[in-house]
Amino acid sequence: AITAATFAYFYFAGDAREINAVAVLPFVNAGGDPDTEYLSDGITESLINSLSQVESLKVLSRNSVFRYKGKEIEPEEIGHALGVGAVLTGRVVRRDDEALSVSVELVDARDNTHIWGAQYNRPMSDIIAVQEEISRAISERLRRRLVAGGRNRAADGFQPKRYTGNAQAYEAYMRGRFFWNNRNEDGFRKAIDYFQRAIDADPNYALAYAGLADSYALLSDYSIVPPREAMPKAKAAAVRALEIDNALAEGHTSLAFVEMAYDWKFTEAEREFKRAIELNPNYATARQWYASCLLQMGRFDEALVEIERAQELDPLSLIINANAGFTLYYARQYDEALRQIKKTLDVNPSFGVAHLYLGYIYMQQPGGAPQAIAELQEAMKHMGDDAETQAALGYAYAVAGRHNEAKKILERLNAPPAGGYVSPYFVAIVHTGLGDRERAFEHLERAYHDRHPGIILLKFDPRFNSLRADPRFPELIRRIEQAP
Repeated sequence: AITAATFAYFYFAGDAREINAVAVLPFVNAGGDPDTEYLSDGITESLINSLSQVESLKVLSRNSVFRYKGKEIEPEEIGHALGVGAVLTGRVVRRDDEALSVSVELVDARDNTHIWGAQYNRPMSDIIAVQEEISRAISERLRRRLVAGGRNRAADGFQPKRYTGNAQAYEAYMRGRFFWNNRNEDGFRKAIDYFQRAIDADPNYALAYAGLADSYALLSDYSIVPPREAMPKAKAAAVRALEIDNALAEGHTSLAFVEMAYDWKFTEAEREFKRAIELNPNYATARQWYASCLLQMGRFDEALVEIERAQELDPLSLIINANAGFTLYYARQYDEALRQIKKTLDVNPSFGVAHLYLGYIYMQQPGGAPQAIAELQEAMKHMGDDAETQAALGYAYAVAGRHNEAKKILERLNAPPAGGYVSPYFVAIVHTGLGDRERAFEHLERAYHDRHPGIILLKFDPRFNSLRADPRFPELIRRIEQAP
């Protein structure tokens, strides 16, 4: 039998205190089976996405809330850290292939008082309906609090957007996003498989096409697959997502990323990013990538404004905070960049990207090469064989006069594992540090033909200052900017 038991709620109809922001904490996989971890994570993400549709309600993104996964912390403490008035917690148990139990509680984070809670025992085939019911219930409980002392009509009769009615497709999509969030080659390839399964089950599942686009795009962006192999597949999937649902913020963001990183059509990319933000102002990733687009166009002040907006939406996101420092670095505000990256490392000292960016910054300070090398060596500990990090370290070794160590890194970059790919752009960086101008231009030319995403920043990257007087440099910049 299908049952849903609401065990209590009170929401203080006369309470004038506003709740304009909510954090959906990672649901607990109460069954303990690691094979169903995708389910608790997927329900969390789906609720974040659904509640983001409620006008006037700020919903913290995945990056911020997933820092609390597996941790037992009082909602009051989390509310203070994230700047939200309410926290939603939940537990998920998949009892067998057919039965699902979900319990949820909405808590006022300012005093740990209970606002609402419910438990749902349903067949797995009802998983989509359960999440819709939870979203509607939360929007109703928060409705009077969205505007102090008044009523927010945007939350009245709130109906979450349904992307698919096929439970099999939805489950495959959740598995795909679970693996995509691992941010590594194995995760991206598994994600592609599951997104395709979702599409096979529901050919009109626009969100699954957006997931497919993101997977192919990051295979290229992480220098795992050559851009010319991965990016056209990413674009085709993003275009198909928007053909199905032109009001899908994720689809516009996916298409914008390809237009920015591969097509180098920045006007079109900016239009798509703006449309995504218009459709979902809470979508921090769209703002983060839009900031990158503005940076690549040399509009540094605007990029800084946009990355700050992403930080406001996602204050504890390590990558967004690190990218804020990265943007300051390219804006030549090195002292501010240094402070921003150090703040990021205060949150998580093991975040390799922050150590990488710190290495970039120290290299631009007088006598900073030894500190840069130390930071880049630390980044290598956390990022493994990442080609970008190896190239940065090789460049630092070269500039510091440690040429033998730089050449060893060159050997590794030039001999990737069977089936692997290293962008010529990273090889060019090390040759530049070694003062080998001819080989640097040779590999930059190859990177241009590969359409390596990072080559757009060649125009601003201080590591290539030694090449700027060569007439081949402005000619390469001209061809990049006018590329078809």
